[in-house]
Amino acid sequence: MCGIVGAVAQRDVVPILVEGLKRLAYRGYDSAGVAILEEGRIQRCRKQGKVDELEAALASIKDSEENTFAGPTGIAHTRWATHGVPSEQNAHPHVCRSTVALVHNGIIENYERLREEQSAQGYEFTSETDTEVIVHAVYDQLKYTDSLLEAVQATVQRLEGAYAIGVISTQEPDRLVACRRGSPLVVGIGIGEYFIASDIAALLPVTQRFIFLEEGDFVELSPEGYRIFDEHGQEVERPLKESEVRLDAVERGQYRHYMLKEIFEQPRAIAETLEGRFNGLKLLEETFGIQAPELFDRVKAVQLLACGTSYHAGLVAKYWMESLAGIPCNVEVASEYRYRDPVLLPDTLVVTISQSGETADTLAALEEAKQLGAIASLAICNVQESSLVRASDLVLLTRAGPEIGVASTKAFTTQLVALMMLVIVLGRRHKLDRVTEKRIASQLFSLPARVEDVLELNDQIKTFSERFADKHHALFLGRGSHYPVAMEGALKLKEISYIHAEAYPAGELKHGPLALVDAAMPVITVAPHNRLLEKLKSNLQEVRARGGELLVFADETLDVQPDEYTHVLTVTPSENEMSPVIFTVPLQLLAYYVAVIKGTDVDQPRNLAKSVTVE
Repeated sequence: MCGIVGAVAQRDVVPILVEGLKRLAYRGYDSAGVAILEEGRIQRCRKQGKVDELEAALASIKDSEENTFAGPTGIAHTRWATHGVPSEQNAHPHVCRSTVALVHNGIIENYERLREEQSAQGYEFTSETDTEVIVHAVYDQLKYTDSLLEAVQATVQRLEGAYAIGVISTQEPDRLVACRRGSPLVVGIGIGEYFIASDIAALLPVTQRFIFLEEGDFVELSPEGYRIFDEHGQEVERPLKESEVRLDAVERGQYRHYMLKEIFEQPRAIAETLEGRFNGLKLLEETFGIQAPELFDRVKAVQLLACGTSYHAGLVAKYWMESLAGIPCNVEVASEYRYRDPVLLPDTLVVTISQSGETADTLAALEEAKQLGAIASLAICNVQESSLVRASDLVLLTRAGPEIGVASTKAFTTQLVALMMLVIVLGRRHKLDRVTEKRIASQLFSLPARVEDVLELNDQIKTFSERFADKHHALFLGRGSHYPVAMEGALKLKEISYIHAEAYPAGELKHGPLALVDAAMPVITVAPHNRLLEKLKSNLQEVRARGGELLVFADETLDVQPDEYTHVLTVTPSENEMSPVIFTVPLQLLAYYVAVIKGTDVDQPRNLAKSVTVE
């Protein structure tokens, strides 16, 4: 994995491919490459590192008199290493005998067996990747057919695993064939030109019209048009959709990084997630789907499945679901769920949470829960056309808009808003009374203004972040529903600043982590005014007594006096239920400014990818 772009046109497609790769850079990658068909031969250029280095190499080629590197058919790729180290040799596209070029996202699980077979047949391998077995297999199938489409269809019958594939061949120089299983792929429709990409963001400069391929689909593109076939080889039609995503929505604008832009977009994102879903202070159940009221009547338990930041959102929701709604709620890391023997409680609603809706582990966990007898599935997701949305009975879109920074921010806070909406509709059938429901609805509608207030701490947090310039470790503490907020804060810091950070329930400090506390180990604490505040203050004293440096994010009711080693940043007072959203924002800003000081790549942190479409 990680990013695919392809094009068939009546003009040079290299600029389109390179621009597409730049717009997929947010997904995280270690190398990039492009291959085109130029006068019946395959031309390829690959580089380890950023797309800028690939672009410079292409410019150097075009400056020579011997090679123009231009053509009407081509494919391009950004790679996030799975099999084989980051290197030019392992970068895509891969080519077989100057005849077939191929790009691939995903993992081929049976590649070792195929590699042994192909080596015995005389195929030479020039990389460590699993992808190379696919390009050799397509070449081999072209011995038996003149159709690139048929060769690809025959090839994937032998593949086990997940893939999105784009293929070109000298045998049909005006054709591009692509297919997907377990990894997303979209077709872009232009005027006399057609495209493929992992994400519509790659193609927004050339089209607003898209077709989202379904699981097992194949597509054949040519200057004359496109044909789509299902996994059984039957020609089918898929809906053509006009994207509402504006080109400027994926630009940084006045901000230095996408992450900072997205942090400051949270008031708008929260407001849009709420818009049109309430009648006064009454949440409309049909916002989850037409059949939602009937399905919700049957729900007696909830199973939440997610990964990473989305998992932390689920942990917050567990506190809400059980305390407010009175419903048993389990939360599990999706990558673990399918590999143990989970037991679903009777009448369980399975809820998956994902920014992209393409997270392979979450999709697999959803299928496992379905087989275990979940009465219905609900996706809380930011991408309407995603695989997770299509696989679920009910959907609640978060409306965060495109999130480019790898470290999720606005997706997380809008997920919390969406999850509270779920708590409301389920809780009104159990423990939640109308007075409490109205109070929470009021809190939800006040959130955008409250987040705006928190963003005014920007300069103070920026100044304080300078204290982390020489730090290598940090502890985050929280209690109750703010323990997952502390976990999210620690994750953000480690993701983008590369500082080792851990989060603990504050009451657990004395059961081990206190041994780590000294002047070199800052302790960041989330301290809202709630029933656990007095106990939290005791935990803070444990840190102060051992010479630890404290940074406390607290509302103005906290009675902790700052000193040389205790720093208190006052957060706008917030009602208890929605305070996890409020206290998340300063932790995001802290992580951002520490990363800036450390000089890391904030939007594309090393080794990480935005949409993890492999296990």
